Amino acid sequence: MLKTLMGQIKEFKADSIKTPLFMILEVLMETLIPLLMASIIDDGVEAGNMQHIYKVGLCMIGAAAVGLFAGIMGGKYGARASAGFAKNLREAMYSNIQTFSFSNIDKFSTAGLVTRMTTDVTNLQNAYQMILRMCTRAPASLLCAMAMAFFINAKIASIYLIAVIFLGGILLFMMRKAMKYFNEAFQKYDDLNASVQENITAQRVVKAYVREDYETDKFHKASNNIYRMFVKAESVVVLNMPVMQFTVYACILGISWLGAKMIIGSSLTTGELMSLLTYCMNILMSLMMLSMIFVMVTMSAASAKRICEVIEEKAEITNPENPDFNVPDGSIRFENVTFRYNKNSEKPILDNINLDIKSGETIGILGGTGSSKTSLVNLISRLYDVSEGAVYVGGKDVRSYDMETLRNEVAVVLQKNVLFSGTILENLRWGDENATEEECKRVCRLACADEFIEKMPDKYNTYIEQGGSNVSGGQKQRLCIARALLKKPKILILDDSTSAVDTATDSRIRKAFASEIPGTTKIIIAQRISSIQDADRIIVLDNGRMDAIGTHEELLKNNDIYREVYEAQTSGSGDFDENGGEA
Repeated sequence: MLKTLMGQIKEFKADSIKTPLFMILEVLMETLIPLLMASIIDDGVEAGNMQHIYKVGLCMIGAAAVGLFAGIMGGKYGARASAGFAKNLREAMYSNIQTFSFSNIDKFSTAGLVTRMTTDVTNLQNAYQMILRMCTRAPASLLCAMAMAFFINAKIASIYLIAVIFLGGILLFMMRKAMKYFNEAFQKYDDLNASVQENITAQRVVKAYVREDYETDKFHKASNNIYRMFVKAESVVVLNMPVMQFTVYACILGISWLGAKMIIGSSLTTGELMSLLTYCMNILMSLMMLSMIFVMVTMSAASAKRICEVIEEKAEITNPENPDFNVPDGSIRFENVTFRYNKNSEKPILDNINLDIKSGETIGILGGTGSSKTSLVNLISRLYDVSEGAVYVGGKDVRSYDMETLRNEVAVVLQKNVLFSGTILENLRWGDENATEEECKRVCRLACADEFIEKMPDKYNTYIEQGGSNVSGGQKQRLCIARALLKKPKILILDDSTSAVDTATDSRIRKAFASEIPGTTKIIIAQRISSIQDADRIIVLDNGRMDAIGTHEELLKNNDIYREVYEAQTSGSGDFDENGGEA
């Protein structure tokens, strides 16, 4: 874990080195000042030597100025190093997330990843700055003050040694106890963020069902869980202050009592006692700083572990050593394919699939909920890898291709359509960043999206809100289809992506596909038989197995599942929107 974190310091190594060096310089100056003060009292004030007072006083001013400069520079470089460290951590996590396959993403919740990139990184940033500054300053100050105290009077300095050992033991006990609570608290942040994210995303549903009070109560519970965990942790950590104060006053009393006796016995001067009391405060303040560092490091240790989980996560799907950069055509072949999301699962999601699709064919896929329709098409663009068997595209195993090349040739309009904040043109150009406006308009005509875009005030420059919240479900689906078409793919997969458009529009989209992209292999997953009945062949899936494959007419004659669905959908007056309209 430490190696992973240190690897993100990168260009901020120089700042990370300068910070502790300036902090040590500041400590040396602060350690020198009590010694100079003792000299002023003993050799200047008591001896009536004004020249000595002026001379040593100037030295004290010089030491204070150097210490002030060192402190400012230490703060400057420390802030730069910690902020840069946090920036690199976020970039490292974000970059690694982009390499994840779907199976990697399944391990982390969206809320968990957001928490790691915000709260956890901030905790680590604060801890790193404290380590660079306080973790250098406190031990250096402690050692220097202890050394000077023993140099002045070893007998009195022994009191400090006892205090350090006592406080060290207490701190260790408290931190070990608090660590358990901090670990639990940061896990609760995921639940809190998940609650917020879900509520905001589904705000329309919440209001439609008047569930505001329920959502508020759910958030309150998640927030209260964090509160309780932090109260438990802080109730342990807060004991640090009274224990520290007790030790400070005990040391001052012990030094004052023993010092007064030694002054009377002429074995200690007044200036030396004043220096020893100053060093006493330095030592105990250093211990207090160390206790704060322990608290921060304890809190950040849980965050560090969570961040490293993301950075160290290895993508389960990677490029082969010598990838193939040429996809000859859109033919697809499944050869004895078995697939499991969980490698240890006994029952496969897809079981012994054998399928041969010619380039340019239109294939329909029908099946009930949970029949693994989406899982089947996810294997084509290698969003998941097969557990057994092989998937071939263009006559080559998909695992032999460069992943970017393969996915550029396989356009997928997923079940959950996603638009990003930006104009319609910007969203369309996800398919081809160099596409002209005319090319964008052409694919929108194919997807029947032009008819509603032209009615918008800014047309193709209309701004789409995050998630496409300002367009309807049917409009969103058509924009996503247009975006996929802009890739000019060899294979186009539509995963139930016309479910929110009326049947008349659905029919026009299919006719446009047939006439405009005849060479593209088209795979259409649909719940409506009307969406796939004109396909060259239709696959019927049932519980992860191919129940049948054939044309619409063949399946009506020979397949019970297909016939039952067809009769259920056509027994009434047909689709309510077959003559127009939009969902």
